[in-house]
Order: sequence, then structure tokens, then C-alpha cells
Amino acid sequence: AENQDPRGTAYTVSVDASNRLSTGISASDRANTLRVLADPDSTPASLFRPGHILPLRAVDGGVRERDGHTEAAIDLLRLAGMTPVAAIAEIVAEDGEMMRLPGLIRLGEANDVPVVTIASLIDWLQEHHCDAIPEPIAPIPEMSRVSFEVETTVPTTHGPFTVRAYRDRSTGADHVAFIKGPLRENPLVRVHSECLTGEAFGSLKCECGPQLDAALDTIQREGGVVVYLRGHEGRGIGLINKLRAYRLQEDGLDTLDANLALGLPADARDYGAAVGILNDLGLKRVRLVTNNPEKKRQLEARGVAVTQLVPLLVGLGEDNAEYLDTKRDRMGHALPTHAVLDEALLAGRKGHHR
Repeated sequence: AENQDPRGTAYTVSVDASNRLSTGISASDRANTLRVLADPDSTPASLFRPGHILPLRAVDGGVRERDGHTEAAIDLLRLAGMTPVAAIAEIVAEDGEMMRLPGLIRLGEANDVPVVTIASLIDWLQEHHCDAIPEPIAPIPEMSRVSFEVETTVPTTHGPFTVRAYRDRSTGADHVAFIKGPLRENPLVRVHSECLTGEAFGSLKCECGPQLDAALDTIQREGGVVVYLRGHEGRGIGLINKLRAYRLQEDGLDTLDANLALGLPADARDYGAAVGILNDLGLKRVRLVTNNPEKKRQLEARGVAVTQLVPLLVGLGEDNAEYLDTKRDRMGHALPTHAVLDEALLAGRKGHHR
């Protein structure tokens, strides 16, 4: 069955310990179930199904393959030299909502409890994994995040491409690579996130449609790959949540604060599938067509060397000027200054009136 969870969390069947004292819902019964799950001597008969504890499965590659809480818990236990079995839970704020990072930091400071982010764990592993991870932790497995499904040729308005399709083993999403080859060493690569509103309907609130067109034109001319990742709508929050964020932007919030106001991350995208596709194509060094340094960080954290960031400055307009400002000023994107943007907008208006 296809995993339709937006984060690709590997849920399994809920369980209770078969030696439970009551219904299984009490704190003592749940704690007992956790102990049974962690016991290596437990057997299937040790558990009732369904129950009140929901086991999750971490991917073998840990947070470097999937940046989830499940994988973070297992990686931390392995780093401590302990059995990789953990109990994880959400912390609820006083208003009943899930507590976000600022609140967690305050809670940690108040109770002298360290707070570790998944991003900092990935960075530490990338920096130290060659010589600092204890023996119990396994290396990133050879099995790819994606499985190759089919290759064909597709004629497009940009020219013909070889198209390879992949299935994401973590999320179930289908991804494609548009290839103009033969691929040489250190080719141009564009890792592009799905955007229905910008690509299919020509929305002017983002520059996604013009970016995809420009990337396909460039790759058709110079050779390389456009990796198109599905499931990334709205920087990974999904189409409906993206439209909810648009509604909040009408009230004055910027693109980042609108996501946070919805209780969602500013950017939930994971590029592990892109790395799997590049590995399948034999690409270890690439020139990355992007304005987003986070793509470079994630690719390099997973073993793909980014030798050059090639800017993609298209789709600038009055309707997305504030959006682009936020991406530059608050999210670190390599975009022009206000003066350059204003000059581009003025030139666009003059060209429109000719």
C-alpha cells in the first residue's frame, strides 16, 4: 500500500502488551507495553493488536536519509552506544497545540534539559561520522531511497528528453528525471520542487513556473538533468496548506511567518530522493542550478559534491516581490537586492507597454 503520510512516517500496527493489567490505555499499561517492545526476548505473542502504542520504523540511513524524529531518536541512541529502541512523544503547549522549537528551547532552559534539533544532528553526523560514530551504528545502506521504474523519451516544447521515473521508498511519491545527455562529469543539475499553482496555472505569487521552464531550456541546450520532486508543494506543506498560507499573506504575514502561524515548518522539503536519483545516474559531482543554499547543504550532507551554485533569476514580478524579499532576507536565498528587483520590475513594465 502507498504511504500517504506527508512526512512518510513508517507507521505500523498499534499494540498493547499481552500481560497488560487493565485496558492498555493507562500510563502504567503504556509504560509496560514500551518495555515489552524494547525487550529483545519479546515474541509476537507478547503483544495484542490493535492497542494503544503505535510503533514506528526508522529508515536504515537515519537522519541523513530521512530527517524525521523517529530517525533522530535512533541515531542518538546509537551514538550513545545503546540499543536502538526509543519512545518518542510530542510535547503539548498550554494552548493545546504542539510545542514548536522556540517553546521547546524555553522549556529546556527552564528544566536544564538539552534541546537538539534534527538539522544540528545531521550536521554533526556529516562532520564526524568517519571516525566518531561508535561501532553499533551502521553505515548508510546501499539500498537507495528510490527505486527505478521506467525510462522513455518525451518530446516537449523545450526539446526531447530522456525521462526516468522513480518511486520514493520513503513517501510513495513518484519522481522523474528529465535528462539531456550523454551526461558528462560535473553536469548541470536542477532539483525542482513540484508547484501546481505556479507550473500548471501560471500563478504569479512564486517564480516556480518560469524557473522550471528556464531550467529545461538550459538543460536542453547545455546537457544535464532536471530532477522533478513530487510531494514538495508549498515547500513540502501540501497544496491546501499552501493556499491557507496564501490567505494569511493577504492579511500581512510573509511566506515564512504564514507557515509558522499554521503550525508548519518554514520549509519541510527533504532532498533524499534527489540524491538517490543522482546516485542512480552515477553523478557524484554537480553544478546545481538554484538560489537556495539549503539544497546544496542537503545534497552534500548525503554525499553529492556541489561544485558550483548556478543562479536562476527568472519570474521576478510585482506580485511576488515581497515573497522574493523574504526568501532572500530570511531564508538565505541568493536573490537580487531591492534596487535590482525594482530595476527589473521597471524594465518589465516598460517592455509591457511597448
